[in-house]
Amino acid sequence: MIARRRLLPLLALCTVAACQQRPDKGPVVVSAIGGRPTYADVNKRGIDAAQRLVLDSTAQGLVRFDAAGQIEPGLAERWIVIDAGRTYIFRLREAEWSDGAKVTAADVATILKRAIAPGSRNPLKPFLSAIDDVAVMTDAVIEVRLSRARPDLLKLFAQPELSILRANPLGGSGPFRVTDTAGTGILLSPAIDPVRSPDDDVQKPSPEQDVRLIGETTARALIRFAAKQSDYVMGGTVDDYPLLARTQISPTNIKIDPAAGLFGLAIVNRDGLLASASGRAAVAQAIDRAALIGAVTTDWGQPVERLLPDKLDSAVPPAIPTWTTLAPDARLAAARAEVARYRAASKAAPILRIALPSGPGGTLLYGQIAARLILIGVQPERVAMNAEADLRLIDAVAPYDSARWYLATACVVCSDEARAALEAARDAPDMAARGQHIAEADGLMASDVAFIPIATPLRWSLVSLRLKQWQGNTRGWHPLNRLRPDTN
Repeated sequence: MIARRRLLPLLALCTVAACQQRPDKGPVVVSAIGGRPTYADVNKRGIDAAQRLVLDSTAQGLVRFDAAGQIEPGLAERWIVIDAGRTYIFRLREAEWSDGAKVTAADVATILKRAIAPGSRNPLKPFLSAIDDVAVMTDAVIEVRLSRARPDLLKLFAQPELSILRANPLGGSGPFRVTDTAGTGILLSPAIDPVRSPDDDVQKPSPEQDVRLIGETTARALIRFAAKQSDYVMGGTVDDYPLLARTQISPTNIKIDPAAGLFGLAIVNRDGLLASASGRAAVAQAIDRAALIGAVTTDWGQPVERLLPDKLDSAVPPAIPTWTTLAPDARLAAARAEVARYRAASKAAPILRIALPSGPGGTLLYGQIAARLILIGVQPERVAMNAEADLRLIDAVAPYDSARWYLATACVVCSDEARAALEAARDAPDMAARGQHIAEADGLMASDVAFIPIATPLRWSLVSLRLKQWQGNTRGWHPLNRLRPDTN
């Protein structure tokens, strides 16, 4: 906290002039908000933005995301889908590990099996349950066999969490290699093309093709960018956006992704006021979403009142909570009446513990939510994200476009009926049955008020004008080899 306060006056010095175009000279310097950029075993623990970039840049998956968030070849040069979506066959390109050894199909299959193994803690594992086997067909071909069709499987394979990383010696086959760890952060240099002719001269990449990746706090990243000592800041969320708002960085450099996902309050304790659907609805309809979003930034997006953003793979359009038909004043009046009934029956004012991030964005969120809860007679209490709570913020970008991801992620504590419908959707034999079960779960969770949607995830970056290939996208992900025209 003391360090943050000392940095705040420096943030105010981030002027428009300081954030104008940098010369396109030397390595691209990237500040990732988080810890030091290192390799991490994603099957054992969660990873931050800098670690995700290291994996994506040096290890890559079977496929990758391009600048627009669309699928492009990665370790696999091509693929086909057969058996009504139950079999994916990937042909691997000629690739080398970081030590020059050839990447084989057996290597890839072993690493993928580790991600879905019973003891794996990979965050994508719950959404890979349809994979029955990863089989080696030839030295360059693997077959992923599914028990049930999964049309969006490629988007999961493109996530950094499913990068093909070898443990010994540590490294991958991605577009970059780690060439220096002695300075600030790490230096990433383009990998040499393994299919080059032996007669070809291996030309050293220009310094501009290198990337210096630094992991640091938001405040330090902002100061570095303002001083023209970096070209790109990534990993910004709602929790640190108020720090950006204190600067005078040019709006030209500020980019907000149209990220798809969940941003709202999960019901994590169904006691007291939250024991009934009407009590949970009182909290949901009391929140002034437009005011909350505006308190952070008007560039954030539109308020969200339903769990699903669109039909996606559900059989029907998204379920609409009944309270959304009420005008704002009527919502507040209905919420007050429900809380009054609870107080009369319990002889006590309800207290709700709200788990929010510890940064200035979390403080803004708490101020907006708490003020509205007080208006309806609820006593709010802010707690840490990992503390016991009644409501807990979920701020997550969707890794792929499935309604089941939204529902399963929001279903922290939901009804047995909704959970059963989600499990039935997961195990459905075909997409039609899956869609019906998803629709059932959506309707049950909406009527039960199992989650309180507020907005879409806020993901912001600072991008210098030399990075002409940067594009906002719904995945909120920007590969380091897709920032400049001279890609690798």
